[in-house]
Amino acid sequence: MLLRLTAAVAAVALLAGPAGATNTSRPKRPADPIPPMAEPISLEASLARVPTDLRQRLGLQLVLDRTHRQLLVLRDGEIRSRYPAAVGTEGWETPAGQHRVLEKVRQPVWTHPVNGKKIAPGEKNPLGSRWIGFYRDCKGRNGWDGEQYLDIDGCTVAGFHGTPHRWTVGRAVSHGCVRLYEENVQEVFELVRVGTPVTVLP
Repeated sequence: MLLRLTAAVAAVALLAGPAGATNTSRPKRPADPIPPMAEPISLEASLARVPTDLRQRLGLQLVLDRTHRQLLVLRDGEIRSRYPAAVGTEGWETPAGQHRVLEKVRQPVWTHPVNGKKIAPGEKNPLGSRWIGFYRDCKGRNGWDGEQYLDIDGCTVAGFHGTPHRWTVGRAVSHGCVRLYEENVQEVFELVRVGTPVTVLP
């Protein structure tokens, strides 16, 4: 999810699930209307949506197709894996363009963007067990000096992360981040490194 930070914290807001929601293998759906799931497309159609220059790129890269709400893992121009993904809702779109993995965090602590309340790692943490940050903008500045985040108020961040709310994956419901099923974000976490290219298709 994409949001404004009051300090240099990688906080991400999450739409609240129903009261007493639990993390089960079967996605839960709240009573309120939510955006529909993306329609699945074939592997060939997925690859056709990837621009030619990216298909010619060697090495590992991630490509997020916001329209079809899927994350593609490409190696040497071929799709190696596809994962359903929740993307930013209208007005909070996941930032399109060329990015890179900026950081990887196991068992991240989530900080509420408004009240500063922290949620420790665990089943109720909106980020799940992994955070893969790929976007940070601090009033027009990157906010990353190559080694650490700079302490700049008013930053916006986005990344890939897990979620305890499985029913949201495949929908446009986040505030800019990319939610993956917990088992999928763990796989992606092991594949990428800091510097891995990330492309978010318009």
